[in-house]
Amino acid sequence: MSPHATGRPQVRRSVAAGVPLAVIAALVAACPPASAASQGAHVVRTATLGNIPLGAFSNALLPGTVDNDRGVDLGGIGSDVYPTGRKGEFWTVTDRGPNGQIKVDGTKRRTFPVPGFDPAIVRIRVSGDTVKVLDAIPITTSSGKAVTGLSNQAGRDEAPYSYDASKPLSYDPNGLDTEGIVRAKDGSFWLVDEYGPSLVHVSARGRVLTRYVPKGLNLTGADYPVVEALPAILLHRKINRGFEGLAQLPGGDLVMALQSPLSLPDEDAGDASRTTRLLRFSPKRRAVTGEYAYRFDPVNVVDPSEDDTSELKISSVVDVGGDRLLVEERTDKAARLQLVTLDRRANILGGAYDDDTTSPSLEQLEDPAASGVPVLRKRLVVDLGKVSGVPGKIEGIARVDHDTLALVNDNDFGMTDGADAFDAQGRLVDSGIETTVTYVRLPHGI
Repeated sequence: MSPHATGRPQVRRSVAAGVPLAVIAALVAACPPASAASQGAHVVRTATLGNIPLGAFSNALLPGTVDNDRGVDLGGIGSDVYPTGRKGEFWTVTDRGPNGQIKVDGTKRRTFPVPGFDPAIVRIRVSGDTVKVLDAIPITTSSGKAVTGLSNQAGRDEAPYSYDASKPLSYDPNGLDTEGIVRAKDGSFWLVDEYGPSLVHVSARGRVLTRYVPKGLNLTGADYPVVEALPAILLHRKINRGFEGLAQLPGGDLVMALQSPLSLPDEDAGDASRTTRLLRFSPKRRAVTGEYAYRFDPVNVVDPSEDDTSELKISSVVDVGGDRLLVEERTDKAARLQLVTLDRRANILGGAYDDDTTSPSLEQLEDPAASGVPVLRKRLVVDLGKVSGVPGKIEGIARVDHDTLALVNDNDFGMTDGADAFDAQGRLVDSGIETTVTYVRLPHGI
């Protein structure tokens, strides 16, 4: 059902029936103290990406896509990171490109200063204290054109505007706000996107093979195959908070994480909720095979300086063997990594909480476990907010070895919000935040 539809009755459903209390209790566990989990974790290496003009980078991949980069350098590659299999080398992916917000007549407008920017897969190498770009692959449509990072649909996505929020831009059904990345054995890539939210399969050279979206999205006009294969409940994703984390399990299945709780039944409920969802997708079956309730810790536990629950996000999920994952809970200033197992007994796919008429919704439950919902069990591995030298806004995490993680931050292309983001000549006033790869060693491993 579309989140814009009205007039449907609210139905109260119970999901506790048939789920043994012992099972629910086994799936829910409290976290150990942060100090115990983080003791001894430390940064062993930091490397920084140099300044690469965005126009030169983009036009080298797809000539003529960027006519004015407004002084913006390549950034945003910290949206996710995935090991290439060679020491110190990683696949990364940019997000939709430079974007910000400017308030006009009391309303925030989403700006795209470089509207021709095309999201790209970027191969990097950490060499000493430097991050080097080895290769880059543009993400393209079936006809080889840039997908762009522009909003897809009027009425569902934010309206796109020029750098100064003075001129509206056109929507683009091909546009992708790419986030997570993994590489399949055949050399193709899987990405997740925040707009749909969607799961995107692209070839080894970046051409979109299939974009999997929620049932009922009705995305038309895209220059690549669009398949409605994801649960319709995902139509209620919060704006700019679609899929952000993506992991590939040893058998090839994919796990996607919703960055934030769904807006069910409305935005206020989603902003107040601490319950989001993980989904399991089988590339062989081309279908979602599992859905799991994931419970955030209180926001002031994740980030003692924050009291707004809506600032909680999942930005990365990392396979660590079997059906186990590291899940990153974060705000823009702090992050904690939790270890979870995708227990089949916790699968809620196709149940009452996939029906948007269920009241209260999963997101509204103050204590889902007490209401009969099997919540994923988790254990705190490390509180990155307590590790000196870890930057803010970590979005990409890769496992280097048993004891070491590589963390990449999203520097937002050096952009800030507000009318002062650009000078009088329309050139970026850079925030000074750089893209870095930070290695963190965990004394007890994973």
